[in-house]
Amino acid sequence: MQPSDLLGSFEEREFPTFRNPTIDILTWGRKRHHIPILLEIDVTTARIAIRDQKIKTGQSISFTGWVIKCLAQAVSEHKSIHALRNGKRRFVIFDDVDVTVIVERTVGQLGTNEILPMPYIIRKANEKSVVAISSEIHVARQIPVAAGEVQISSTRAVWMTKIATIMPQFVRNWFFWRPLFRDPFRFKRMMGTVSVTSMGMVGQGGISWGIPIGIHPLIVAIGAIVKRPGIVHEQIVVREYVGLTVLFDHDVTDGAPVARFIRRLQKLMTNAYGLRDI
Repeated sequence: MQPSDLLGSFEEREFPTFRNPTIDILTWGRKRHHIPILLEIDVTTARIAIRDQKIKTGQSISFTGWVIKCLAQAVSEHKSIHALRNGKRRFVIFDDVDVTVIVERTVGQLGTNEILPMPYIIRKANEKSVVAISSEIHVARQIPVAAGEVQISSTRAVWMTKIATIMPQFVRNWFFWRPLFRDPFRFKRMMGTVSVTSMGMVGQGGISWGIPIGIHPLIVAIGAIVKRPGIVHEQIVVREYVGLTVLFDHDVTDGAPVARFIRRLQKLMTNAYGLRDI
């Protein structure tokens, strides 16, 4: 048997340049001092409210959109959690909570089978309703991405992103990433201050947590929702829980503020914040 016969059939494709920003973020994200916290939060009340809203009005509320609303509210009450460093001796704390969410975008025309996860920034998420956030995410998913286009922020500077992706990595680092990390205001404009990613139904046989790599001061990964026994009013009942991973940047905040932020986030999500009055 010839050595070539051991390979079998295969297909070779050109490496897409739109993957370069993802590789860059993973490279820079590994340099961050992120501390992961794994949470298990009861979202039964919220899930019931979302289902009831669908039955009553036909309006679909995004679970991810609701989590973003709870997250933005908790961050707005504990602003130091999304601070950005400004040089070695100062950091900037923003009032607005700009949340980057990963949405699946169609590359080329709608109906094609090439799907690419891309970041989209929800500006001032702390001031928007759950319905508004859900609608914004839905609209973002419907916009096709032109072939070769890379969206690394909510702005659509196509020519700039195309040029950036074909540059060698050391050039991208020198002209884009290093200036970005030196300027917290530019970082917020282009990247937001909080990142959210959803793992969907990964691990649907049981609760799951993901530990993503990223460059934001606060990163949240939404895992699968599972049913398991819980205690309510001294009774054992079936409840719905979601696995949530929170990563915070230890360079800008410490354990005590993070603990207060986590308690507030858990309370908001357990009580279906933002869903009772829609």
